[in-house]
Amino acid sequence: MDTHVHDRRRFLALAAGAAAAPLLTACGAGFGGDDSKSDGSAADDVTGSFDWKREKDTTVKALLNKHPYTDALIADLKSFTAKTGIEVEYDVFPEDNYFDKLTVDLSSGRASYDVFMLGAYMVWQYGPPGWLEDLGPWMRNSSATGAEWDQADFFPNLLQADQWSLKAGAPLGQGGQYALPWGWETNVVAYNTEVFKKLGLKPAETFEELTELAGGIKQRAPGAGFDGMYGIAVRGSRSWATIHPGFMTMYARNGLTDFRVDGGKLTPVMNSSEAVAFTEDWADMVKRGGPPSWTSYTWYQCSSDLGAKKAGMLFDADTAAYFQAVKGASPASGKIAFHPGPKGPDGSLATNMWIWSLGMNAKSKKKSASWLFLQWATGKEHLRKSAITHNHIDPVRKSVAGDAAYKDKMRHLPGFLETFETVVDQTRIQFTPQAQFFDATTSWAAALQEIYGGKDAQSVLDGLADDLADKVR
Repeated sequence: MDTHVHDRRRFLALAAGAAAAPLLTACGAGFGGDDSKSDGSAADDVTGSFDWKREKDTTVKALLNKHPYTDALIADLKSFTAKTGIEVEYDVFPEDNYFDKLTVDLSSGRASYDVFMLGAYMVWQYGPPGWLEDLGPWMRNSSATGAEWDQADFFPNLLQADQWSLKAGAPLGQGGQYALPWGWETNVVAYNTEVFKKLGLKPAETFEELTELAGGIKQRAPGAGFDGMYGIAVRGSRSWATIHPGFMTMYARNGLTDFRVDGGKLTPVMNSSEAVAFTEDWADMVKRGGPPSWTSYTWYQCSSDLGAKKAGMLFDADTAAYFQAVKGASPASGKIAFHPGPKGPDGSLATNMWIWSLGMNAKSKKKSASWLFLQWATGKEHLRKSAITHNHIDPVRKSVAGDAAYKDKMRHLPGFLETFETVVDQTRIQFTPQAQFFDATTSWAAALQEIYGGKDAQSVLDGLADDLADKVR
């Protein structure tokens, strides 16, 4: 469940303080691309033939966020212990304070936890101070990594999303591998098939059509027996999480970027004339077809309204709709279909994503055992089981996405598999990597609220760009 959407003011404050701390030396971090040699990594100490039992009788400590992916992991931990002889102790925290806990622990250097969940965006915060182990040397060491792990089986754009050189503005997919993709969400449109059929509607192929659809549903649905239904649910709270799903997806499909990078210098460009026009159009869509209390809307409200038949459409994480669409989950279950969403003017289906990833503490004293855990948790066997018997959807591995049993499980959701297959290769992190990401996108959400409230878009976005230009220097 896409629970990473809550307002993270405490996390932002902690992270800002942590970013100001002295730069720490990554313990065993081997920087550089896939072909670089490791530089003093603990992975070098693992020699000989690969052996799952090499760290038997060891205990690894994990910090986990309360989430369906976590439920699937915990349910299968006995398999890991049987395979390796390694015990896993874990603490699970709700997302309201999960990242607070993780940030404090990493910044302290205590290494209370060896492995943990993190979002790919957090690599930009946790990587530069040296808190994350570079997993590249472990992946490249055939003594440490079994052949069946099969790195080539990951969707490459997902693996690249957790790989970075630690330099602001530098593209992803280069440098150290600071986490591994574990479960992810693409951002698409889900819609109520009942209201679409009754009103004779079809999914929008352009953003203009989406705006017309949203407004039309809000006007016509109540008279067709859908009392209180509005057109489209999108996030609107003053949080970084408002920007990254539907808004950033459509922004990217319009060929727009958040920053221009020139010689390592980042210049905010969300105030360009094209970006201003798009932002005005987005606010207009919400005014015409969105929820009345949009400025308080998080993932939870958006998802719940689709399930309660309050929203005719949802432009958000596919999981936000999935958990309402499954049998018996909500009043709308059985009546929710999926669509890639509007294309950009040039036909683009560029899509932003969220990735739950797994990382290793650079200060861990049990790195070899921790790597075996990460290898198992992101391996084919566990992820296949989690996708088929639990709710670990949107597979990070091609073999799971193509598995007949997985496809059979998902076929009852109209358009889900087709939508996934349409956008998977065009889905990536559409933001420019930089350590002030959470602060910058929260400010962007505040600007979006002001424009929705009637303030001049150009002046609001000029002010945002000026503010961010000082912060990302």
